[in-house]
Amino acid sequence: MLATADVRRAARRVAAYVRRTRLVPSARPGLWLKLENEQVSGAFKARGAASALTALSAAQRAAGVVTHSSGNHGRALGEVGAALGVDVTVVVPDTAMPHKVQAVRDTGATVVVVPVAERASAAGELVAAGMTFVPPFDHLDVMAGQGTAALELLEQAHVAGVTVRRVWAPVGGGGLLSGTAVALVRTGVEVVGVEPALAGDFAASVAAGELVAWDVADTVRTVADGLRLPSVGRLPWEHLSCLGVGAVTVEEDEIMRATHWLAQQGVVAEPSGAVSVAGALAQMGQPEGGIDVAIVSGGNVAPTTEDGTGGADRGGTR
Repeated sequence: MLATADVRRAARRVAAYVRRTRLVPSARPGLWLKLENEQVSGAFKARGAASALTALSAAQRAAGVVTHSSGNHGRALGEVGAALGVDVTVVVPDTAMPHKVQAVRDTGATVVVVPVAERASAAGELVAAGMTFVPPFDHLDVMAGQGTAALELLEQAHVAGVTVRRVWAPVGGGGLLSGTAVALVRTGVEVVGVEPALAGDFAASVAAGELVAWDVADTVRTVADGLRLPSVGRLPWEHLSCLGVGAVTVEEDEIMRATHWLAQQGVVAEPSGAVSVAGALAQMGQPEGGIDVAIVSGGNVAPTTEDGTGGADRGGTR
């Protein structure tokens, strides 16, 4: 099991490769935003990628790494890999959004496009050939890296003279949410996972007391393309269930209202990145002697809309 000390060690490892993103008050009294949409590669994924890559041995770095991703994780791994001189191969499903695939290629990573059902097997072949697999969320170093955002926001809140009472984080594979929960153990801060009602596998797992998987044919219906996974990962679930992290779900119209609400404040977020804000806006209640913080997890929107908020990505999972 991860401990807060592991997240602190990850924070030291990743410092040279990620940005210290802003914590700012929003237009809703009592709600502040941790702007991971301003992170390297446009999403919190850079933290986990940097944590995992900097934890590798020299031999593992020399042999290169492989992952499967439809966008943000692959891009993050590619960018950090380029900074560290590590060769990165990203296996991409043929349903991925073209602008996200191009963003992965732009990092210098090798992109291998395969049918969705062949992602794991294609990556497995490269692992068998000697490369190290770095999954998007089901990995202790990745989880620890994602938790560094929570350490930052606590420090920033202290400097700002405010007390954090609750943190809202999106949940897809559970890497960010579990890392956040571990980082905030024994701080008195409540952690809440937010996911689309159309991909509510984590909420179903919490209700059942065991890991529940949904059919991808169901989760693909949500506009929040980064949260379309069938379930959270095994390692994230072990931590989340042990720490008693709660879950809420939000409807599609709530997600899009949150996306536009953020845009009106100059915050560009993809629907997946705005899900935590949707949950906070719907359920946080009135301020009670502290602030709520919503992690805006990503801003990699498709540059195709007229309103400046970006397109709704409909082809990927992470």
